[in-house]
Amino acid sequence: MPGRDINVTGTLVWYYYICPRQVWLMARQLTPDQDDPNIDLGRFIGKNTYKREKKEISIGHIKMDVIRQEKGRLVVGEVKKSSKFEKSAKMQLAFYLFELKEKGVESVGELLFPKEKKKIRVELSEELIEEIEKAKKEILRIIYQDMPDPPRKIPFCRNCAYGEFCWS
Repeated sequence: MPGRDINVTGTLVWYYYICPRQVWLMARQLTPDQDDPNIDLGRFIGKNTYKREKKEISIGHIKMDVIRQEKGRLVVGEVKKSSKFEKSAKMQLAFYLFELKEKGVESVGELLFPKEKKKIRVELSEELIEEIEKAKKEILRIIYQDMPDPPRKIPFCRNCAYGEFCWS
C-alpha cells in the first residue's frame, strides 16, 4: 500500500483482536458480506439504542458510537451486540480514549451491551496505552504486507462475514 497515508482506526483495532487477516482485508476496502445477519443485527442495535445520546461522532479518523458528558468529563460509549468479543471491544474503546488523550481530551469509556443490559467502565491505564501502541504497530505491519496471512480456523470463523472470502 505504498503512497497511501494509512491511519489505524477503531474498526481495525477491533478486527486485530479477533482475526488479523480481517485487518488486511478491511484496510483494502474488501468489506465483509453486508447481508450477513450479524452485521444487520449490529446496525439495528446501533441505530435503535441509546436514542438520547449523541451518536456516531467523528473526530479525525475515529468514529465513536455514543458520547455524553458526565460530571464535566467526556464519556465515550462503544455499543456492541454481545459481550462475546469483550476483549476486542475493550481495546477498540481504549484506542478511542488513547486517540482523544493524544488530542488533549481526557475521557472515560463504557462498553455497552444493550441486549445483555450490561455496561463496563473502561479507563485508560499505562498498561492499556502500552498495549494499544503495540497493537497499532502490529496493525500497520499487517496492512503493509503484500498478501494476507493464510486463513486459519479459529472459533470466530463460524459467524464471520468474511467466511466466503477465506474458505471458498
